[in-house]
Amino acid sequence: MTTGTATTTGVLIVDDDELIRVGLRAILDAQPDLRVLGEAADGAEVPPLVARLRPRVVLMDVRMPGIDGIQATRRLLATSADPPRVLVVTTFANDEYVYDALRAGASGFLLKRARPAEVVEAVRVVARGESLLFPAAIRRLAGAYGGRGADRLAAARLTDREAEVLRLMTTGLSNPEIAAHLVVGVETVKTHVGNVLAKLGVRDRTQAVIAAYESGFVTPSG
Repeated sequence: MTTGTATTTGVLIVDDDELIRVGLRAILDAQPDLRVLGEAADGAEVPPLVARLRPRVVLMDVRMPGIDGIQATRRLLATSADPPRVLVVTTFANDEYVYDALRAGASGFLLKRARPAEVVEAVRVVARGESLLFPAAIRRLAGAYGGRGADRLAAARLTDREAEVLRLMTTGLSNPEIAAHLVVGVETVKTHVGNVLAKLGVRDRTQAVIAAYESGFVTPSG
């Protein structure tokens, strides 16, 4: 029921604005496959709540007093053996806080002005273990705030095909779309994607894309 069973995905909402929390709860609890398990107003509350409630997805505000969403995401991924997916909720897309949250391990971001249907779909996407990628937005963020991380690609030793798959991932293509582009099977692409993530030491596609920008493998200018 709580951690992402076949029927219900558990969600934890973290935002210092009570009105935002109430609105998100109403949107999510109206869905038969989603259930809000709890709320928090400060990032410091996140690790103990996650340990107790075991949500599959955490909707995380980035700007909060005390422990912000970036620090909370880092602590959560460092302290939990099986951490939930983190979906950043933000007022502004072109925000250094958003980029830092993605670098810290968030699987994607969602604007607070998003329509209810977009909120629901975003939660479902990250709950499935997929990344919520907005290639143009991440490119803008990387151009404004990137270039500060270690070059993980240098040590990864990707094969030519894995590098090609990573380049296509940065454009936001899904596995079936990459398979069609390369004229290979979807399972082959899944294997390549898995190898890319493992070699880069990252959790999901978003982190792989961030690593690609941070290393200069791809550039915001294309």
